[in-house]
Amino acid sequence: MKNTLKSYIPDTAVAQVMALLDHDDLTVTVKNERKTRHGDYKRLPNGKHEITINSNLNSYRFLITLIHEIAHFEAYKTFGKNIKPHGKAWKHTFQKLMLPFLNPSIFPIDLLPLLANHFKNPKASSDTDIKLALALKQFDPQNNKTYVFEIPFGQTFKLYNGKIFKKGNKRVKRIECIEIKTGKLYLFNPNAEVDIIND
Repeated sequence: MKNTLKSYIPDTAVAQVMALLDHDDLTVTVKNERKTRHGDYKRLPNGKHEITINSNLNSYRFLITLIHEIAHFEAYKTFGKNIKPHGKAWKHTFQKLMLPFLNPSIFPIDLLPLLANHFKNPKASSDTDIKLALALKQFDPQNNKTYVFEIPFGQTFKLYNGKIFKKGNKRVKRIECIEIKTGKLYLFNPNAEVDIIND
């Protein structure tokens, strides 16, 4: 497992990560990209535990996602199966596990204040922390996609699944978009990546 993970996380984090993964009943599998999640954790029917992480994540997002999922495993072991997936027990565990990684030998210095702020009250997905998500995306390979917040009101755009939407009004944290085919209203994260449709 060490050789596999070494190519996905910052070199300076490898030893600490391997110490966290030193359990006979826990495995980590790297998967092809899944559009709906960066990673997940599950307890298998045989009593063992599995973490899966998307292979397309940059090394900093991969590390955050991996610690997020390890926190599910540790919270399960410590607090039992009846805890809320992203409740207080998980948040406390995630904060405790992540703290040793929040230093400039692992993360770029400009990310550290954003990470420190995020981990005051970590959410189910770092994507909902718009400032952090945008900062992390600068380490992704370049693509031709545009963020929803960047496109003008009334602009049509397409998602990865082919569905076409028109941008509407901004709410407090999300942006209203109408699906062209059905007329249904959806709420988008401002940092969702989309393809602009030029009329």
